[in-house]
Amino acid sequence: MDVQDVLPRDAIPSIDDPAFGSSYFGDPDDEVVVVDGDPPRAYPIRILSYHEIVNDSVAGRPVAVTWCPICWSAVAYDRTVDGRTLTFGVSGKLADDALVMYDRETGSEWKQPTGEAIAGPLAGTRLSALPAPMVSYGRFAADNPDGVVLQPVRGDGSQPPGEVYDMAPYERYAAGEAFGLYGMRGEGERRSWDRADLDAKTVVLGVEVGDDAVGYPVPRVRDAGGVVTDTVGGRPVVVFATDDGVYAFEHPGFAFERRDGTVRADGTTWDPATGESADGRALDRPSARRMFAFAWQDAHGPDAFYEP
Repeated sequence: MDVQDVLPRDAIPSIDDPAFGSSYFGDPDDEVVVVDGDPPRAYPIRILSYHEIVNDSVAGRPVAVTWCPICWSAVAYDRTVDGRTLTFGVSGKLADDALVMYDRETGSEWKQPTGEAIAGPLAGTRLSALPAPMVSYGRFAADNPDGVVLQPVRGDGSQPPGEVYDMAPYERYAAGEAFGLYGMRGEGERRSWDRADLDAKTVVLGVEVGDDAVGYPVPRVRDAGGVVTDTVGGRPVVVFATDDGVYAFEHPGFAFERRDGTVRADGTTWDPATGESADGRALDRPSARRMFAFAWQDAHGPDAFYEP
């Protein structure tokens, strides 16, 4: 594992006292990380790109909603470890070009895509990932009329929030060929990518059960008709890919198929983003994490991808 210092600790400030409201300053197409609660909460990538960590409490559970702009990695974690609530900040380090978080209680350092402590008193400990799908803000608002969205905290009010939280630099990075710190900032060595079946920046949805981990590249799920059934760590899962995203659910044993733009199974239609059926049922979500293929391979090796 290659760990390097890039910025001073907390140069990228986490949000430790988040505020929520019913309105969002960004575009309906902006992606948000969704954490279920009462009401559901949306964490816009536009805001997370400038803070990377939100320490929050949802339905009484301490939660860290995290985002690595280099890995394009979105993961929500339970902040409780061995009965102690941790508060996370941005260490300023990268591990294999991935965000390294630190906790302010023990000073341990954690690799964001995996949730594993890589240094300090808690080294070897893993955070528990929570179900936290990514959808557009417009979709979130339509599905959750009572939902709330994280409010901006950056800037002094002299500029519109859309200018303060400018996504253009991150979108240029995501669209470019180079990846890692070099691709983001032009610093360090340019990394190579030696496989032709996947691009380094192919979006992957990773599902982990115990010691088993499978990453589902979006193009492979779409090539399979938008529905993939599989088993991870002995647990059956079904993965859906749509024009808007990729979503994983625990497989209930139904024969899912895409038909006329919808997903059908067990005599009804199912929403592939929410897992809800037209007759009122809902699929359970496993914990999953979305990131670029290079970050998934760094964490789990070249063979940890779904193969048809």
